Amino acid sequence: MKRCMLPLMALVLLLASGCRIQVDKSKEGGDKNVKIDTPMGGLHVRTDQMSAADVGLPVYPGAQLVTGDKDNNKSADIHMGFGKWQLRVKVVSYQTPDSQEQVLAFYRKALGRYGDVIQCNHNTAVGTPAVTREGLTCGDTGKSVHVDEADDLSLRAGSRHHQHLVGFKKGDNEHTKFALVELQLPDGVDDNDSSESQ
Repeated sequence: MKRCMLPLMALVLLLASGCRIQVDKSKEGGDKNVKIDTPMGGLHVRTDQMSAADVGLPVYPGAQLVTGDKDNNKSADIHMGFGKWQLRVKVVSYQTPDSQEQVLAFYRKALGRYGDVIQCNHNTAVGTPAVTREGLTCGDTGKSVHVDEADDLSLRAGSRHHQHLVGFKKGDNEHTKFALVELQLPDGVDDNDSSESQ
């Protein structure tokens, strides 16, 4: 046991000695942006105001950003990287008084720039196609990321490793709430999972 502890302690000291941490506070005193850099890689989290353009999609006409409070940010850009292993998630939330069907039609067209568009109810395809030409299915993102536990319906385009999603949230009767997401997964993260589900 003692033989194992010495190399482990040396590794911890090595990582800690080259570690740089930067935290930017919001007006309310909460953490807004966090950067952690080490010789092995880093983690960058940005939770200040983002827009649809940051996710690579247009804003639905007239939609308003959903802003969070201190404990519940509604937009984020998370990037974690260690060498060739890179993971990035960008999400921004909106709401509109228009119907869910109108928003679905708008984003089905907008997502077309990324290839085939599939519609999912949780992890099950609704209609056709059920899989994109790049191999993305409704089950792929369910094991990798949850936009929101209340998401019922989503539109998805891209591949297993680079996806664009529009997830619809249960909301009040007056607004359609939806999240725009760009997800970049490292190679090999979900290959085993997706091969089991096919």
